[in-house]
Amino acid sequence: MINANYIVGSHDIAFIVLDTLRYDVARDALRAGQTPTLAALLPGGTWEARHTPGNFTYAAHHAFFAGFLPTPIAPGQHPRLFAARFPGSGTTTERTYAFDAPDIVTGLAGLGYHTLCIGGVDFFNKQSALGNVLPGLFAESHWSPDLGIQGRRSTELQVQLAVQRLSEIPRVKRVFLFINVSAIHPPNAFFLPGAKEDSLASHAAALTYVDRQLPPLLAALRRRGPSLLILCSDHGTAYGEDGYAGHRLSHPVVWMVPYAELLLPGAMGIG
Repeated sequence: MINANYIVGSHDIAFIVLDTLRYDVARDALRAGQTPTLAALLPGGTWEARHTPGNFTYAAHHAFFAGFLPTPIAPGQHPRLFAARFPGSGTTTERTYAFDAPDIVTGLAGLGYHTLCIGGVDFFNKQSALGNVLPGLFAESHWSPDLGIQGRRSTELQVQLAVQRLSEIPRVKRVFLFINVSAIHPPNAFFLPGAKEDSLASHAAALTYVDRQLPPLLAALRRRGPSLLILCSDHGTAYGEDGYAGHRLSHPVVWMVPYAELLLPGAMGIG
């Protein structure tokens, strides 16, 4: 685990959630060469299998923003990267950056970070009181239908917006960038030519699409200097396994998610 105490304050932090991405689909796509950007980026060229703290977006993200990221699948207590400080926490160690704040977004803002949210699925749409809860944690948040689950260019447009804002914020100002990538969430059949309904194959096709959009974002982060990059899913989804469909249910394909954390160096002469 990265020691967050050496990162916070000196690095930008980018937290990219690939909403609804299943671990098995991410693993198999990587092995098949369908996600070359991620293959070149992930530590050891592979995803780590972890357990999510929530089986749907709203629950998982509330946990994430409190510092409860997906946990390793081995038994035992696992130290956390970040934590909202509270008495009795058994997973806050000397490698954890603990905030005296109710969530890590508020904590980072208190340390001078500009907090930036680019929403995707409907829990970030700001069209209702509920849809304002998660983006409302951030100093700046964005959402539009084109960035949502019906948008056929959603990741491309999310990345374009992130690149634009990262270029506009002075490099001396640290940034916490959060992106909820919506493309993999159903409906995703339109990413697989000829498909009429969502399936594991269209789920994988959506991930392949997402992978192709990531290089400009990674380049923009490098231009600003070194950053901590967290990539994971918030939950999986079922496509008929044991009679289950969807998520917000307790099936292994929902609880098992891909995870990676890494330090992304700045471009030559930066950071």
